[in-house]
Amino acid sequence: MPSIASNNPMSILEVYDQHNILFLDIETVPGVPEFDGLNDEMQELWSIKARTLLKRTTEELDYDEIAEVYQTRAGIYSEYGKIICISVGFLTRQPGSSEPLLRLKSFTNHVEAALLEDFSELLDKHFSSPDRFALLGHNIKEFDIPYICRRMLVNQVPLPKMLDIAGKKPWETKHLMDTLEFWKFGDIKNYTSLRLLCALMDIPSPKDDIDGSDVARVYWEERDLDRIATYCEKDVLATVQLYLRLKRQPLLREDQIVVVNR
Repeated sequence: MPSIASNNPMSILEVYDQHNILFLDIETVPGVPEFDGLNDEMQELWSIKARTLLKRTTEELDYDEIAEVYQTRAGIYSEYGKIICISVGFLTRQPGSSEPLLRLKSFTNHVEAALLEDFSELLDKHFSSPDRFALLGHNIKEFDIPYICRRMLVNQVPLPKMLDIAGKKPWETKHLMDTLEFWKFGDIKNYTSLRLLCALMDIPSPKDDIDGSDVARVYWEERDLDRIATYCEKDVLATVQLYLRLKRQPLLREDQIVVVNR
C-alpha cells in the first residue's frame, strides 16, 4: 500500500482503489417506541441522560419531558437505540466502458441481530482485508462505525475484521474513510452536514421524501422498512457523489446507478 501523508487527510483518497471501497450509511431509532416500554433501570438511566441533554442537571424533569426527549433523541445513542437499516454502495467496472457503475443494497430487519449478522457476512466475504479494502461514510468515525460495533457487542455478533478496531492506533484504522474528516482539514471544532456539502458542491439533494427526524415515526408507526431503506440509500448515493467531487471526478448519472433487490 502507498504511504499515507499523516498531515493531509485528503491524501488517503488516493490510497484505496475506488472499486475497493464500501460506502455506507445507517438508520437508527429508539430501542422501543415509547419511554414507558423501558424497564425500570433503563428508565432511571435515561432520566439521568435526559437532564444532561436538556442542560438541566440540577433539577428534576417531569415524566412528559423525559418521554419526549426519549422519542426525539434516544435513537442517536447506541445504548438506547437500535439499527434498522444499513445501506451500502460500491463502484464496479462496466464491461467495455471506463465509466463506473454504482450498486446500492440495503440490509433491513426488525430483528437487529439478524441485520447485523447479514452485514457482517458481507464484510467477511467481500471486504475482509483492511489493507486492501476501505469503508467510507459521512461522519462514519464518530457515529456509524462506533454505533455498529457497539450494537454488535450488545447482540453478541462477532466483530468482522474490518470493524475489530478497539484499541487500534490511528494509522491502523486508515481503512475507515470519512468525508467529514476530509472536509475539516484539521478543524476539530467544525461539523458540516452531508446536505450542506451536497448543496455547496452542486450535488443533487439526497432528500425528497423523509428526513432524519421522520425515521423513528415511520418505523414505529408505519413499520415501513422499504421507505427507510430508500431514504438511507439516497444518503449513500450522496456520499459517493461527494467522494467523486473531492477527487475531482464526474458525478454519476442516473443510468450509472443500480439498486440491488432487498
